[in-house]
Amino acid sequence: MSQALFEKIESEQYRKEPANFGVGDTVRVHTKVVEGDKERIQIFSGVVIGRRGRGLNSTFTVRRISYGEGVERVFPVHSPRVEKVEVERQGSVRRAKLTYLRKRVGKGAVAVKEKETRAASA
Repeated sequence: MSQALFEKIESEQYRKEPANFGVGDTVRVHTKVVEGDKERIQIFSGVVIGRRGRGLNSTFTVRRISYGEGVERVFPVHSPRVEKVEVERQGSVRRAKLTYLRKRVGKGAVAVKEKETRAASA
């Protein structure tokens, strides 16, 4: 099949409003969970430690500490199961992947420097 046909099919699957978040941001991901015949929204909040892929295949990894244990979950950006992504706070990082957070314990495992805004410093 031709590349143009792939792009036409993929363009229908894209999310209407793109998620505006980056690596280091603390986010709340609202996911749809199906249990039997009922559907509900489950929230997974944590720090975005990486983004990968291009186009429809792009994903992001969110890490949080749950009961003293590190939990990571990978979400597709354009998945219909992902209801929305809320940014709780923006982080200022100098890396594309924050895998070094895996080695940290306690507060250091979730501590990412908060991004300074120009209005706050002026």
